[in-house]
Amino acid sequence: MRIRIAFQAVLTAVGLILLSPAVAHAHGDTVKVVVTGQREGHVTANVTWENDGDAVEEAVAATVNAVSADGARTLGPWRLVRDPAATPAGWTTAESLPPGAWKVSVDVGFPALGHGELEVGVPVVDPAPTTGTPGPRPADPSSTPTGTQAQNPTPTPTPTPATASEAPAEPGTGPAVWWTTAGVAATALAGAAVGILLRRRRARG
Repeated sequence: MRIRIAFQAVLTAVGLILLSPAVAHAHGDTVKVVVTGQREGHVTANVTWENDGDAVEEAVAATVNAVSADGARTLGPWRLVRDPAATPAGWTTAESLPPGAWKVSVDVGFPALGHGELEVGVPVVDPAPTTGTPGPRPADPSSTPTGTQAQNPTPTPTPTPATASEAPAEPGTGPAVWWTTAGVAATALAGAAVGILLRRRRARG
């Protein structure tokens, strides 16, 4: 029983080995590589079977090389990876080209041979403007004092009590009033003395 099961497993493995070349032969022995351009500097390409145009579902072993328009710079080799933003036949690179004009070539070695190339231009992308912190809003001139008055307001002087020397003289006090009072008193005394003398003379006569 065990010998029979092992024999069937061997036949199944041999059948798969023989079937694989038949399936590959149905698609053809070469792949078609079309470099479609770039997206944000990443090279994009479509890889299909040359014979029927079906997308290559197998893993693709390919290298990408780029040469600047003047031939002074070369980049790569990079490898192709699946492009999730494209169709099943879409492939791209993880690396990106710098701005400029480039001649890109893609060479596929597995599952079949294929080659494609294209001149690609990568534009210069301006950086996004930075948003600064907004400054303080200007004050309303109608509600805020202008000039130095708003910064250094002038304090209102506080009246101080007048000193004794500066206080105004009360009515009835002062040098002129004093001399007048003294004169009146002297005149009254003189009149009284004259009256006394006149009474004495009358009494004697």
